[in-house]
Amino acid sequence: MANVLILGGGFGGVVAAESLAKRLAPEHQITLVSRASEFIFYPALVHLAFGACEPEDVSFDLRQAMLDRRIRFLQGEVARIEPHARRAVITGNEFEGELHYDYLIYTLGRRLATERVPGFFEHAHHLLNVEAALKFGEAVRDFREGHAVIGSCPGARLAVPIYETAFALSRLLGERGARERTEITIISPEPASDSFGAPEMTKTLHEALDKHGISLMQKFPISRVTEHQVWTGNALRLGYDLLMLVPPFQGASAALSAGITDEDGYIRVDKMMRVRGVERMYAAGDCVSFGGPKMGQMAVQQGKVVAANVAAEIEGETPDAEYDHEIMLVIDKGDHEAIYLHQKLWRDEPASVRQGRFWSWAKRIQEKYWQHRHA
Repeated sequence: MANVLILGGGFGGVVAAESLAKRLAPEHQITLVSRASEFIFYPALVHLAFGACEPEDVSFDLRQAMLDRRIRFLQGEVARIEPHARRAVITGNEFEGELHYDYLIYTLGRRLATERVPGFFEHAHHLLNVEAALKFGEAVRDFREGHAVIGSCPGARLAVPIYETAFALSRLLGERGARERTEITIISPEPASDSFGAPEMTKTLHEALDKHGISLMQKFPISRVTEHQVWTGNALRLGYDLLMLVPPFQGASAALSAGITDEDGYIRVDKMMRVRGVERMYAAGDCVSFGGPKMGQMAVQQGKVVAANVAAEIEGETPDAEYDHEIMLVIDKGDHEAIYLHQKLWRDEPASVRQGRFWSWAKRIQEKYWQHRHA
């Protein structure tokens, strides 16, 4: 019997756990450890902030979903991992102590590194959990005039909610008849081409922003936030009346002392999602050290690769599943219109950029799929 331990209850961890449960024989033990007992569908938090759905529409009971698939579930914090000893130290009310394993799948994501931006928590809204999204929604309802600044900090690597928030805010203010009394600016530490890669995507985004009267301020790396102003390190500043930012991120702390991370704490893996220098350990999701944006779609694909390779090892076969790093995203512009991008990041191939109502519909179907598959 093999004992598989999965750390993290996000996209990568859930997909890896469910895929393994389908493939492995019942005598093998699969344990998933998650900080929370609920799975949050983070791509829907913009919709939640703007009143397009309710909190129960963006989450499901992770514990029950795992138990229904014969996966042992433990709620707790991962204090540290000791990969060469094949054990993880867990803290929490439900379990406290060491968990030993035969195979480890590390999917702990990334942590907010807000200490890099003084004043972030005191003055900025964000959309990284249900409570924060609801709080930002309250601020949006109270916003009637002035300057709204929507942006990301250096190290965020998550651009989609920035653009979706700006489009949603523009549409809402227009419905209120308050658009002419407001200004909306997107700020980014790098050009849009760095976030999305494809020149066609950059052109399409710029056209959409112009249509909505949204300004884009690029190469504005936020270093601190004060009341009513955001600052860069060289003293550039921008005033605001409403502020929503995606903060910096870095790898979760549980692996920092294990010697398997890069300078930002992300796990070094190969294309088979095996952790470099450690046997029987794989990683998936935001925690891995691949370049480019970090998105749920990537975590899902990585989770499938991890499950295939772990199952192969357990069954005495040679692991051969490889991950193909690619962007597949949809930016909802509102009014049932959306922009779709598909680009291979490890291949010199042209990107596919599309616009239309179909992509907005497809994104909502994906949200409903994740909710109802675990209902």
